[in-house]
Amino acid sequence: MSSSSIPHPQTAAERDARAVNEHAGADPGEIAIGVIIGRTSEFFDFFVYAIASVLVFPALIFSFADPLTGTVLSFAVFALAFVARPLGTLVFSAVDRAYGRGVKLTIALFLLGTSTVAVAFLPSYERAGWVAIAILVVFRCAQGLALAGAWDGLASLLALNAPEGKRGWYAMMPQLGAPIGLIVASSLFAYLTMSLSAEDFLSWGWRYPFFVAFAINVVALFARLRIVVTPQYTKLFETGELVPGTVSDTIRDDWRNIVIGAFAPLASFALFHMVTVFPLSYVFLYTDDQPSNFLVIEGVAAVVGLGAVVLSGVLADRIGRRWLLGASAVAIAIFSVFAPLLLAAGTVGETVYMVLGFTLLGISFGQSSGVVAANFTRQHRYTGSALTSDLAWLFGAGFAPLVALVLTEQLGVISSGGYLLSGAICTLIALRLNRRLAASN
Repeated sequence: MSSSSIPHPQTAAERDARAVNEHAGADPGEIAIGVIIGRTSEFFDFFVYAIASVLVFPALIFSFADPLTGTVLSFAVFALAFVARPLGTLVFSAVDRAYGRGVKLTIALFLLGTSTVAVAFLPSYERAGWVAIAILVVFRCAQGLALAGAWDGLASLLALNAPEGKRGWYAMMPQLGAPIGLIVASSLFAYLTMSLSAEDFLSWGWRYPFFVAFAINVVALFARLRIVVTPQYTKLFETGELVPGTVSDTIRDDWRNIVIGAFAPLASFALFHMVTVFPLSYVFLYTDDQPSNFLVIEGVAAVVGLGAVVLSGVLADRIGRRWLLGASAVAIAIFSVFAPLLLAAGTVGETVYMVLGFTLLGISFGQSSGVVAANFTRQHRYTGSALTSDLAWLFGAGFAPLVALVLTEQLGVISSGGYLLSGAICTLIALRLNRRLAASN
């Protein structure tokens, strides 16, 4: 008996979602909205933690070190979530096969929300010593495991099953969650840092965004469950598009596509943290600018990035997704040469850096999901796409803030562009290899 025909237990939330759909089926527009809500919740959690990694944890958890060393240590913990994601895919793919998609998503999003809101209760190093660091490490690893479990494959499947000539547009929709999540997170932190004294912010103010993250996750859970019980999603599952395979079999049969898929979006994933997390740390550590002012700049630039994501859908359908990713990788390589100098050029330079960076990020990141999903054999497409996403985030983004900050301290800010350049080169090589592989099949 195939895994798609085995009856799986339902969670209470899944039963409620199915009951809603019995009265009103979800059309493609509703599915797209549900996907955007789900991705927004994930990225909001991500950015809340990322901003706290610069403004809070170096002073609260790594107070025994100087600000630079504390931030480096904070970024090291930040990267652990990306290290944990492949393990999360291994664990949650087994849960998916045994108990079904609804159970998997419920556990994953509950774990994500719980581990995120738990950070709000984190004790300081002065109160708990090394135990505080250990707790932060555990919560961060749990976030990484949960993010892997929250993978539903819809980013790739929306593109694969889109109407002819509309794949770029549908592939763009899930990516809208990133700029929306950043806009909300940066605005919330900007308000708190502007409204509170430094003492109050570090004492209790920074904790509120983590409570908000839990509330957003509750909404996202139902939105995601509403998707997975729709007839459209169920049909994709039954026809094999969404069958969760074993990680070992997927790697054995489709390892070439996994490697290419992990490196194809590397330029956009490297740029992702170079315009969101790293510049905030640079401004905070190396300039006299107020973090609240830069958070406002970041939020405005994210609005520009939101428009660029939408634009990517239009461009991809006109010139092709691979061509767009290749052209944007070249543009990112050029950007990497001079962009870091803008961060040292005051408020105007910071603004130009962020607006240009988010424009390139929106165009490239908008089409980065599932670029080689069609190359996977059908039985491995679901798990293979999850693994490529995990590895792309790990290699492209996970260590970007840490590497860029260390390079800046050792060699100057211009050297941080080297990380971006390497990502762009990897993307161009992967796209070339993908073209050859597709032609040979």
